[in-house]
Amino acid sequence: MKLLTILALSLLLASCGATVAVDYEEQTDWSPYTQYQFYPNIDSGLSELDNKRIIMAVDSAFGFTRYTKSANPQFLINFYAEEALSNSRNTIGLGLGGGGGNVGVGGSVGIPIGGPVIEQQITIDFIDSEKDQLIWQAVVDCKLKERATPEQKDAHYVNVIMKALKKFPPKK
Repeated sequence: MKLLTILALSLLLASCGATVAVDYEEQTDWSPYTQYQFYPNIDSGLSELDNKRIIMAVDSAFGFTRYTKSANPQFLINFYAEEALSNSRNTIGLGLGGGGGNVGVGGSVGIPIGGPVIEQQITIDFIDSEKDQLIWQAVVDCKLKERATPEQKDAHYVNVIMKALKKFPPKK
């Protein structure tokens, strides 16, 4: 039931504006890459709980594909994030004005709504485990409410990972 709730929330958030940029090694033959594993010591800059959320989201996304987690992987996955706190750009405007004759006076103010948000840039790297070389990279720019609930964070990271992995493997 919890997974169904997360998927429903992620579909709701899918319309939110996460943008994904992808770069990859053009000469790579993607067919041999079927087994993956995460780096053992990921230093993502996120909390341990958020690391677990991202790992769970990748495992879940790859669960519907030909990619399997293995002790002897062909590629390793690393991820890290940069975060900045900013105020919500959504506001309600209130105005007051009056005048008479040829003179008018007015004033307005914007009241922020929604509270502060965390602007995130999450980078996901796929590294060839034999050559120890970067073969694919996705950079996702997204926003998360500062006081998001655990369920909202689960849905957020599922949405981010699904958007990023939609572009893997690259189409020739």
